Amino acid sequence: MRILIADDHALFRDSLRSLLEAHDLDVVAEAKDGKEAVEMAWDTKPDVVLMDLTMPEMNGLEATKQLAAELPDVKVVILTASDDDTHLFDAIKAGAKGYLLKDLESGQFFSLLEGVDRGEPALTPAVARKLLDEFARPKRQVKEQYDPDALTDRERQVLELMVQGTTSNRKLAKLLGVSENTIKFHVRNILDKLHLHNRAQVVAYALRKRIVEPPTDDE
Repeated sequence: MRILIADDHALFRDSLRSLLEAHDLDVVAEAKDGKEAVEMAWDTKPDVVLMDLTMPEMNGLEATKQLAAELPDVKVVILTASDDDTHLFDAIKAGAKGYLLKDLESGQFFSLLEGVDRGEPALTPAVARKLLDEFARPKRQVKEQYDPDALTDRERQVLELMVQGTTSNRKLAKLLGVSENTIKFHVRNILDKLHLHNRAQVVAYALRKRIVEPPTDDE
């Protein structure tokens, strides 16, 4: 198994690398933040990324979303000190294949890691129970409200082009000078932030809420 470690604490990375290598696992790279983790994942194509959540530049959650969109064959397992339920739910929704706490005993850690290689989720029974309880709970109806600061400038650019009628990844990528995978990442973020399910809903919502101005007859 080829593993990339992403954590901003050098001492923890060194200790984890030694532990993994002692169990004949191949640590192909170490990243000190989420941005570096994504870049190194592109370069090394690991089987698994062990991802911390709280890191500079780009946090582990955003890095997980980007890896899930751009490198879906790379399995991200969150390895964190945070037992906050919100972090757990957000990480799984972002595409993480597991959520492990740093105080886990090594025997259980390696057993779960081996399961990830077989396509199984890396979740302790307690964490799995939290997820089952959360996703089985009926969703509350909330008042539709748009946060004007929710979208980044680039996400607003993508949304504006979609409202103007450019909805294919290929055309959006060409207009913005980026890759189609980057467009997929931005569209996924837009859907997540606006709590919508497809591009048609996004366009309708953007026009209704006047997030962007509707196209004129000249456009």
